[in-house]
Amino acid sequence: MVFPGMVYISQLTEYGTLYSKKELQAIHDVFQKEHLSLYVDGACLAYALACPENDVSLADLAALCDVFYIGGIKCDTLFGETVVIPQYGYIPHLFTYIKQQGAPLIAKGRLLGIQFDVLFTDGLYETIGQSVIQAAQRILETLIQEGYSLYIEAPTNQIFPILKNEDMEALSQQVKFSVWEPYDAYHTVVRLETDRATTDEDVEKLILILKIL
Repeated sequence: MVFPGMVYISQLTEYGTLYSKKELQAIHDVFQKEHLSLYVDGACLAYALACPENDVSLADLAALCDVFYIGGIKCDTLFGETVVIPQYGYIPHLFTYIKQQGAPLIAKGRLLGIQFDVLFTDGLYETIGQSVIQAAQRILETLIQEGYSLYIEAPTNQIFPILKNEDMEALSQQVKFSVWEPYDAYHTVVRLETDRATTDEDVEKLILILKIL
């Protein structure tokens, strides 16, 4: 088999769950022992940081990961993500490798830098996802109150209700969602997801649909 060189995880995960600081520490310790690198995908990191159940900070990621990135697109930047390599020189000749792959470097990175300079001012990045989490929690509370079953309980912006197939078809006429996987012959797991574009009006409309479905 190919010898593993790096392990890739996401914070938050594709199931909307979070790695705790204790879990990251345990993973880090194993990888240090085995001389493996830990890379954390932070595309939705702003939502993870804004979640009340989260106990992992940006400083913790810097201490426990070899490389991670801070997502910008999902919290309203025009483009770009910030890759963080805490240990100076951890990837020698990084810029050269980038150019060898045909990816030009933006001169001085001013536009990208200005966006993240704003996001990192006054703790904005840690709180910008709060409205996203709050919207998801309102939807989740409605699902629970209306007796829907959940495939997995996630504290962030992703919700996985188990719907009757006929209810899923009816919902699809009014709401865009992801079909996750069949649960059994009569039910399907779907994914509902909130983001920075989700408005209070969107949430209220969905709640009303779920109540009368």
